[in-house]
Amino acid sequence: MSKEPVAVKHSPVMEQYLRIKADYPQLLLFYRMGDFYELFFEDAERAARLLDITLTKRGQSGGRPIPMAGVPYHAVETYLAKLVRQGESVAICEQMGDPAKSKGPVEREVVRIVTPGTLTDEALLQERRDNLLAAVCAGDDGYGLAWLELSSGSFAVLQVPTLEALRSELARLRPSETLVAEDSRLPEELDLEGGITRRPVWHFEPDSAHRLLCGQFGTRDLTGFGCAELPLAVGAAGCLLQYVQDTQRSSLPHIRGLTTEQRDASLILDTATRRNLELVTSLSGRSEHTLAGILDRTITAMGGRLLRRWLGRPLRCQDTIRRRHTAVEELIGGDAFAPVQEGLAGIGDLERILARVALGSARPRDLAVLRDSLAYLPDLQATLEPLQAPLVRELSAAIGTFPEVVELLQQAVIDNPPVLIRDGGVLASGYDQELDELRDLATNADRFLLDLEARERARTGIDNLKVSYNRVHGYYIEVSRSRSEQVPAEYVRRQTLKGVERYITPELKRFEDRILSARERALAREKALYEALLQRLTQWLAELQTAAAGIAALDVLCNLAERAATLDWVRPELTDEPLIEIADGRHPVIEQVIDTPFVGNGVRLDEDRRMLIITGPNMGGKSTFMRQTALITLLAYCGSFVPARSARLGPVDRIFSRIGAADDLAGGRSTFMVEMEETANILHNASDRSLVLMDEIGRGTSTFDGLSLAWACGVELATRNRAFTLFATHYFELTTLSEAYPGIANVHLNAVEHGDTIVFMHAVREGPASQSYGLQVARLAGVPAAVIERARTRLRELEDDAQRHTEREADQLSLFPLEPPAPIQPPAPTATTPTSNSALEALRELDPDGLSPREALEAIYRLKELVE
Repeated sequence: MSKEPVAVKHSPVMEQYLRIKADYPQLLLFYRMGDFYELFFEDAERAARLLDITLTKRGQSGGRPIPMAGVPYHAVETYLAKLVRQGESVAICEQMGDPAKSKGPVEREVVRIVTPGTLTDEALLQERRDNLLAAVCAGDDGYGLAWLELSSGSFAVLQVPTLEALRSELARLRPSETLVAEDSRLPEELDLEGGITRRPVWHFEPDSAHRLLCGQFGTRDLTGFGCAELPLAVGAAGCLLQYVQDTQRSSLPHIRGLTTEQRDASLILDTATRRNLELVTSLSGRSEHTLAGILDRTITAMGGRLLRRWLGRPLRCQDTIRRRHTAVEELIGGDAFAPVQEGLAGIGDLERILARVALGSARPRDLAVLRDSLAYLPDLQATLEPLQAPLVRELSAAIGTFPEVVELLQQAVIDNPPVLIRDGGVLASGYDQELDELRDLATNADRFLLDLEARERARTGIDNLKVSYNRVHGYYIEVSRSRSEQVPAEYVRRQTLKGVERYITPELKRFEDRILSARERALAREKALYEALLQRLTQWLAELQTAAAGIAALDVLCNLAERAATLDWVRPELTDEPLIEIADGRHPVIEQVIDTPFVGNGVRLDEDRRMLIITGPNMGGKSTFMRQTALITLLAYCGSFVPARSARLGPVDRIFSRIGAADDLAGGRSTFMVEMEETANILHNASDRSLVLMDEIGRGTSTFDGLSLAWACGVELATRNRAFTLFATHYFELTTLSEAYPGIANVHLNAVEHGDTIVFMHAVREGPASQSYGLQVARLAGVPAAVIERARTRLRELEDDAQRHTEREADQLSLFPLEPPAPIQPPAPTATTPTSNSALEALRELDPDGLSPREALEAIYRLKELVE
């Protein structure tokens, strides 16, 4: 017979811990014990590794020591931040009972759960980045996507038809945590930056999600939010809301509704395009030298977050964008943005403060910042008064002034409150009479005792009577035994000692009862009043959230005005014509990080000029030229002015970028496979309103394969997609496309040879480049001279072989049916030919002493063309 397993004996504390831990098996449990949060067993081992803290032992379980690790309660936010950054979630278990009155272990319970997507504490959040919690619901008709920033209450949904569209939206949102069903395969199919949390399948059920959302918003249905007919989006939103309710353990009054986004309302950028354009993160993963890094000079943190949302989701509605442009233009006039920015300088992060107020977790200094921020609003409104742009007037009306809230907080909270309510001293004197009395008792006890002692000496005539206190007997009146006959009748003997008698009186007993608990009662009273104050503030929550959103939008508009004025950007013109016309466009980021003047370049794409084949040397500026065109277009549709002399832009629905690639080793995809997948996405989805950037298609395979693919992709984009396309290539054979297909033109990046080296002019010129300058670029990169010379010799051999092959196979079909036309040979120049005269005339007109180095190089290049 088998023996029954022997139950492991645990101490009462460990039994309590294990019972609570059983409800949170996947989370690290921070178990409060005095001044520390302790972790045990596997949690302790994991936390010690993740936090680099000491792993110790406590007691035994099954004959083996119990692993234990802990962190001080006063520094817990620091450790939580480290864990959250590593994708961990934590359950915070607090002591709820009084240890002095508890029999056995003090009562404990989990009061909140901290996960990467549900952070609200200021110390755990990045100031200028949204911290989003997302949920994805998969179905036969596509995917429902919902996302929430709990720290501001912003809640939105979207339904998309394809996995690629879902990837694109998640790349835009970059959620910190994503909820999926327990049986979902999405984590393997999506490249998610944040962590994955699996939830029960029934949490995504549309009907129960519908009821949950209606209960939260207090509505009969979801028609008013525009998602009643989007069951997958509703399912995702319901799961997300249930998860937040489970983790926060409190009501969520700041989540008052949701926004239903339409994908075709914005200019769509896929994952590769967002990466290649380096909007908020560079290719190296840093925030420096990105579009947001150059553009963000916002005054408030909430303005910085909104600016990144605008950059991530440019709008297609030209009327909305024109309103932004008009507001920016007015703010630039007379530097009107400067005094508005001064008015914004004193305003804190109201969005996140209001969320903490709603959740009941706002700290005293949050209320001080809220009070001081709202106090700036009347002066801000006075600054906005002269401005008449419709969007500015709307924002001014939304912002308001809130004098009643300011007055309440000025009465309630001291000027410079402590960080926490825990030790009191937050609420101002005069706010509550009972609290003032309790504080007086606690702080003025000594004065009361001295006054009592003087009165009793005078009343009894006992000049050595004194009032004293000890921890055992409390407060008492002490009289020498020789004078005990003089004590009044109401004195009650408390203790007899050698030579003295100790008494208590009804008055002293009342004082003792009050004073011994005054501090505890004062702190309890203050905490209750503080919670009531937070609850009272929620009556203004909706209006305050609207004001915060208005302040953030005003901050972004002022920021765009300041950037336009400082960086010499111009207002783009939006038109209904199919057109992208930019004069002297500049790359907004590169222009700010190089030491030399940026060479501006123009581009024109219209109904009759759909594709530019771009040739020129490596490092000549092809990628920069393409990216700056995309960024100028994107900036214009965000509502910003643009870095150019002028810009006219027609409707644009998407921007595609196939620039650069890298191996996806984990996914088993080579560089060429990644390149082809991105190319396939463009060919399937680009329209005649899309802007497409294609760089060096076909380089990852053999020359003939690559050339064939590049040729075919170019023809497809020009003839079927008819997208506005910038097509950079080193295949000179592609320059003949302009003669075979309408709507295709050639341009090149200018460069000048000087001996064995090359000077990049970075200027875009019409027509194809004359050569690729590969050996010259290699020399600049530091390739040894012997290697360069060997390559030059081999190049001559290959060119000679190719020429002989061409002559030998002249009667056979070429790779492509269309051959580039033979260049027209000019007559040999003589002393009297116009060519020679033109070159001589140009040379005579030159003033060598008055030329800059760049002008001299351009002149040499021009003379060389005239001579040849």
